[in-house]
Amino acid sequence: MAQQHGNAGLPDESSGGSSPFDRIMLPDHNGQERWSARDLQQLMGYEQWRQFEDAVERARQTVDASGLDSRDHFAGARKVMNGGRWGRQEVKDYRLTRFGAYHVTLAADGRKPEVAAAKNYFAIQTRKAEIAAASAPALPQDYEEALVELLAKVRENKALTAENKVLAPKAGKWDEFMNSDGLIGMTAIADMLDMPVKEMTSWLIAENVFRKQVSRFGSNQNMPRRMYQSSGHFKIKVESNGRVSYEVAYATTQGADLIFDRRQGRAAA
Repeated sequence: MAQQHGNAGLPDESSGGSSPFDRIMLPDHNGQERWSARDLQQLMGYEQWRQFEDAVERARQTVDASGLDSRDHFAGARKVMNGGRWGRQEVKDYRLTRFGAYHVTLAADGRKPEVAAAKNYFAIQTRKAEIAAASAPALPQDYEEALVELLAKVRENKALTAENKVLAPKAGKWDEFMNSDGLIGMTAIADMLDMPVKEMTSWLIAENVFRKQVSRFGSNQNMPRRMYQSSGHFKIKVESNGRVSYEVAYATTQGADLIFDRRQGRAAA
C-alpha cells in the first residue's frame, strides 16, 4: 500500500481538498455533494456491509424522527463491486447527502478512530455550509443600511472563523497524510519529524510505545505495543509485494498526535 509523504514539520491545516472524504464525494446531476455508503463503509473501518447498514438504518430513523424525510438524504442506489467470492456484482447502496452522511457518523461505532475522523470531517463541512447559507443578507433599503449590515457580517464571520479554529478537531491537520484507510504511514510521520523511520521507531521503543518483536512471518520488527493498538493509537496491517507477506504499522490520528506530543515534550525537557 502506498504511503503519502510530507515535508518536515506539522501539516498545514489550511490545505483543502486533501481529505479522503473529499476524494470519494460524487456530485449528482445538479452538482450537489453525494457520498456512496459503500465507499464510506471502507473509510469508516467497517469490514462487513451488514454492520455498516445497521448504522445507516439508525441514522435514517433519527432523521425521520426529527420531522424530516429521510428519503431526501438517503437515496437508494446500486453499486457495481469487483472481487470477492462472486467476482463482479451489483450490490445495494445508498447515495447520502452531507447531512445524511453526518448522521451516519453519529450512529456508527464511536470507538473506531475512522468513525471519529469521519464525524470530525462532516461536522466541519456541515458547519461551513450553515455559515455560508446564513451569510446571504436581505436586500438593504439604502447604502447606510447596507454598510451597517456588511460590517456586522464581517465581524460575525471573523468571530466564527476564530471559533472554528478552536473547535476544529486535531484530526483535520492529518488529512493530507492519510491513506485510503484513514491511517498514516510511519515513514510519513518520520519525514515530518525530519528523522529516519528506524531511528523514530527505536525512539518509540525507548518511550515504551513500541517494542522489538518477531512478526508472525518471522521477521524482526519494531512494532506498537498491544496496549497502544487496543487503545486505537496504531493498527497493524498485513501487506504483500506479490511474493512475501509482511506486517506494517500505521498510526491513527490519535497515534500521530501521541508521537508529536511525546517528541515535543522531549524537546521541551
